Amino acid sequence: MSGHIHILGICGTFMGGIALLARELGYRVTGSDANVYPPMSTQLQAAGIELMEGYAPEHLQPAPDTVVVGNAMRRGNPAVEYLLNAGLSYTSGPQWLAEHVLQGKWVLAVSGTHGKTTTSSLLAWILEDAGLAPGFLIGGVPANFGQSARGTAGNFFVVEADEYDTAFFDKRSKFVHYRPRTLTINNLEYDHADIFPDLAAIQRQFHHLLRCVPGEGLVIHPQGVGAVDETLAMGCWTPTQAFALAESPDWAATLLAADGSRFSVRDPSGATEEIAWGFLGRHNVENALAALAAARHVGVPLQQGARAVSAFRGVKRRLELLGEVGGVTVYDDFAHHPTAIATTLQGVRASATGRVIAVVEPRSNTMRIGQHRDALVACTRDADAVYWFQPPGMDWSLDALAAESPVPAAVSSDVGELARRVARDTRPGDRVVIMSNGGFGGIHQLLLDELKAATS
Repeated sequence: MSGHIHILGICGTFMGGIALLARELGYRVTGSDANVYPPMSTQLQAAGIELMEGYAPEHLQPAPDTVVVGNAMRRGNPAVEYLLNAGLSYTSGPQWLAEHVLQGKWVLAVSGTHGKTTTSSLLAWILEDAGLAPGFLIGGVPANFGQSARGTAGNFFVVEADEYDTAFFDKRSKFVHYRPRTLTINNLEYDHADIFPDLAAIQRQFHHLLRCVPGEGLVIHPQGVGAVDETLAMGCWTPTQAFALAESPDWAATLLAADGSRFSVRDPSGATEEIAWGFLGRHNVENALAALAAARHVGVPLQQGARAVSAFRGVKRRLELLGEVGGVTVYDDFAHHPTAIATTLQGVRASATGRVIAVVEPRSNTMRIGQHRDALVACTRDADAVYWFQPPGMDWSLDALAAESPVPAAVSSDVGELARRVARDTRPGDRVVIMSNGGFGGIHQLLLDELKAATS
């Protein structure tokens, strides 16, 4: 293929993945972003993609064949206003993906409030290990692949299916564009308060997604989750399989270690396999179950899938080990929701012999406006102490949250001061989990540096 596409918002994980896929297909790809920064910027530049800082109309001169508009773009943005006034051809990232990459593929989509990135990474790796050479577009960087997206000449494509809206001109959820044959719904909770008024609005979008799954496809879902069951009851025309970390007629797991590092899996035929891997938490066992079920739908038997799961190396920023200094172990975790915070800390707690220290930035739109305030109070109960960061411009104070905390809690509005305080308060044997869905002001390296200084 040939032609020139320009991507607005190119350094986001999803749009960066679109850029890489377009480049693989032979397009000339350029892009603009407010912040052109590593690691995505270096990954894109290495692929021969020209990056431009900011959203100047001049970036769209001469006119590209198509402008792919990221969902962070709003009316009033200079590049958006220019493309509309100039009558340029434009589309959204999800629609471009559907038309140029997914058409004719067996799409395996992974949806849900939590675990999408880990589950889709696991699924892509299981298919790769089975020799199926899948394409994928994932909202993170799976360590087994070292990249967030790749195309394929083969039949299968794994996509992380986000319910966030598509673009300023298309307010449907991204995932309705993907038309999966295999759909996994990991879980379903209220999130994205900036675009959804309530859980029912999110369930409506999942119902729209279910309408697109063929009758010869498969819907994989957790057993006994009310919000998912209600959504399926709105209409489902496709066979379903349930998974549970308990008894289930379809896919079931049993913990062989309390921290989730060893477990057994039973598939619908009754076959069983034991898995030992380097990951923690019941939620990750459920992610593995969902991935194994989806892989089985395209022909990967449980024994082969279990072998691949055992060799899974994880995803950057999903309880990623950053280092150990003076006996203090530091992790980075992409936490965007109280449930994600709680399940991650549960997993760490189950395997820890020393203290578990949580350092949390409530950065998502939903948390920043206080929608999850009550849930945030309880979500750190498996930690021994929690340090909250008060982001600038947040609509409410975290002081009351700290006062109600079930564990010792402190609040800081300065990242440097926070890193110094955590380093001062930790001791050998502690595990520190830094939790944010953003860069958190570089606190990860600041804390490691403070710990090194304290031990030198």
